[in-house]
Amino acid sequence: MHKGKEQIADLFAKTHNKPRLTDIPEMTREAREVLRPHFMSADMGVTGGNFIIAEMGSVAVVTNEGNEGMCTVMPRVHVAVTGIEKVLPTLEDLATAMRLLPRSATGQTTSNYFSLLTGPRAADETDGPEHMYFVLVDGGRTGLIGGEFQEMLRCIRCGACMNHCPVYQKIGGHAYGWVYPGPMGSVLTPAYVGIDKSPALPQAATLCGKCNSVCPVGISLSDLLRKLREKRMERRLRPWRERAALTFWGYLAKRPAAYAIFTKLAVRLLERMGGSRKSIARLPFGAGWTDTRATCRRRSAARSASCTRRSGRISVEGCIAETQTAPERVFRRRFLMRE
Repeated sequence: MHKGKEQIADLFAKTHNKPRLTDIPEMTREAREVLRPHFMSADMGVTGGNFIIAEMGSVAVVTNEGNEGMCTVMPRVHVAVTGIEKVLPTLEDLATAMRLLPRSATGQTTSNYFSLLTGPRAADETDGPEHMYFVLVDGGRTGLIGGEFQEMLRCIRCGACMNHCPVYQKIGGHAYGWVYPGPMGSVLTPAYVGIDKSPALPQAATLCGKCNSVCPVGISLSDLLRKLREKRMERRLRPWRERAALTFWGYLAKRPAAYAIFTKLAVRLLERMGGSRKSIARLPFGAGWTDTRATCRRRSAARSASCTRRSGRISVEGCIAETQTAPERVFRRRFLMRE
């Protein structure tokens, strides 16, 4: 998901020692031809487990690709690794969870492949492993029990919060730096490895609350992120300038009269900084933001110049319209009509 077709083509050509392919069906066939012998010859298959059912000693594995079958049925040994919070008491509880998981993850009524695996194969069975083992991972989970982040143990890893998070949609999963991305990862990672080892993750959210509304098990992710931010400030894990600015803002926010005076002065200062262009080129304490805006302006100007070169009759306004989507063009026309 984090690599493009050309990057994958280069990777295949380098590692498979075969001619470089760019056609997706051909690349898929090449991947199958290379990987299938490894699946067929492996002595042990390792999978995760979406849920563990205590009353039967079974593991439920949910996929849309079907590759898990080659890891659970064909090798002599199957090892299922999952977190301790995935243990469910009964099959009835599994039925409830399976009504939530695929609908919240991909919008499906049920996943393409749903396997309920219970122990090694019997003497009269032709497929399945000879040995089966469960590995239950704690990894900091018991530390959440009884604490203010305990509700995160309800998470079923459906990914609904990621699908709706504006931050995750822009930066992708690898930017989160550990196993779990998105809003739930911004809570779980500091909870598991410590806030001191992941101080930036609680900031990777707008606190818009969309993750709260789509979570199928009702976890208040934005509230938990806010608590982590508070802990981070209490432990002085943020730069002193940021802490000083927030302390100053808190002081003003508690005093409406002082807040009103300060905002009037700030508005006048920003007006002067904008000058006749009505645009602030650089903020003393926000260079990272204004520098990015300047880069975007330069790219926009370059794109406009390119459009002008392609046709002498294309105006800057026409060039902007050329790069806009249909809804953006409709909005722009309506806005200009109001002006």
